[in-house]
Amino acid sequence: MLLPCIISQQNLDENINQMFGNATGWFVDAMFAEIPITSSVGIPWVAVVLLLGASYFTVYFKFINFRSFYTAFQVVRGKYDVLEDKIKAQDEVKDTNDIGEVSHFQALTTAVSATVGLGNIAGVAIALSIGGPGATFWMVVIGVLGMSSKFVECTLGVKYREIDENGRVFGGPMYYLTKGLKEKGYIKLGKVLSIFFAIMCIGGSFGGGNMFQVNQAFKLFDHVIVSENSMIHGQGWVFGLIMAILVGVVIIGGIKKIASVTDKIVPFMVLIYIVTVFTVLILFRAEIPKALIAIWEGVFYPQGVIGGFVGVLVQGLRRGAFSNEAGVGSASIAHSAVKTRFPASEGLVALLEPFIDTVIVCTMTALVLIITGQISTGVAINDEQGVLLTASALQSGVSWFPYLLTIAVMLFAFSSMISWSYYGYQAWSYLFGRGKQTEYVYKSIFCCFTVIGAAATLNSVTDFSDAMIFAMMVPNMIGLFLLSSKVKEELIRYKQNISNLTK
Repeated sequence: MLLPCIISQQNLDENINQMFGNATGWFVDAMFAEIPITSSVGIPWVAVVLLLGASYFTVYFKFINFRSFYTAFQVVRGKYDVLEDKIKAQDEVKDTNDIGEVSHFQALTTAVSATVGLGNIAGVAIALSIGGPGATFWMVVIGVLGMSSKFVECTLGVKYREIDENGRVFGGPMYYLTKGLKEKGYIKLGKVLSIFFAIMCIGGSFGGGNMFQVNQAFKLFDHVIVSENSMIHGQGWVFGLIMAILVGVVIIGGIKKIASVTDKIVPFMVLIYIVTVFTVLILFRAEIPKALIAIWEGVFYPQGVIGGFVGVLVQGLRRGAFSNEAGVGSASIAHSAVKTRFPASEGLVALLEPFIDTVIVCTMTALVLIITGQISTGVAINDEQGVLLTASALQSGVSWFPYLLTIAVMLFAFSSMISWSYYGYQAWSYLFGRGKQTEYVYKSIFCCFTVIGAAATLNSVTDFSDAMIFAMMVPNMIGLFLLSSKVKEELIRYKQNISNLTK
């Protein structure tokens, strides 16, 4: 049924955008409603909630994003794994925290694979075009504060996860909203919030986590790799079909298969991108001091502030399925599958994500765009233009670097898609059950949307799916605030065990 629609590009675009267009109006307007700052400028309320929430958790946990940064690295490298056997012998915890499917490193790479993506490329260019070089500073601030939110939600993801008879882990906001708020006496509230989150997560997985990713990857591939005379030029459905097959092969195996792929792809794709960007920085090293001065001078200019908030939290974060997803709750789904008896240990691992994603990758992208002169402040650009600007910046250093960027973007898109398929399936199984039939139905639909996403010109679809991802934040942040004391208990318990180990 797809092929007739795919053959008629205009027909496909009209049908898809009409289908979603009817739903976008009030929902998108509600999610992106702005709080006025000046007579002409406002910040979407969701961005304010994310920022205030991250600031609150940073203070509540006594700047855990700084104090426990080194400990988080030690957990990833396995320094404290001996605690797992020790606690098992003491039989201190319930079985639900005694089983997992992936290692700390695999859980980290699975979650990073969903966050490191087009938001780090197109989103950064959009942020700088709105706010100028000073927006870079605010990216770093947002990334650092987001580390605290990520710690809270991923700790809860492990604490309230469920294990089925086959050892498969089911976790994320759906479960800590239901079970955690039940412990607090908010039974009905927990059920309502968990169902709302699950619905939004499914929609976000089809749209921002799938269709948008493959759509933008194809556009860069078509622009850089494919010649205008090629038979596949402009044939997005061919690209989408290949990606759907590759995605299907991976996701059919569940989180273990996804983690086994991401723990290889993520280091490779991030290395490709960082080496490419770092090479350009070396070639233009004489311009770096000027770029740093421009960033500092633009920090407290109004356009720098607004660009950092609006450009990153709205354009950059929404267009890359959020740049680091801190506060959205999606990453806790991946982290809940970890093999650990200490929920706080995985929370600490998770706080590294915003640092890798936003502080390192986004900052390096921003520096390259600034020193190569690709950004014109005040000129609004879209996602496709943002990707092409980054490609042009890399081409300024070495002529064939856009080809490396294309490979990186395709890997970014692929890894984001397989991770978001897992997020969406977890939400799907929460609503419709965990049987094989329901699993195959979801994954089949997901792969169909991959083909459609590459073939179509997405307009209202991306607006609607972005709004759904933003909407995930609402029930999640409520749960994080109400359950923060539970997280503190787990952190104290884990730190005490670490202290006893080192004595």
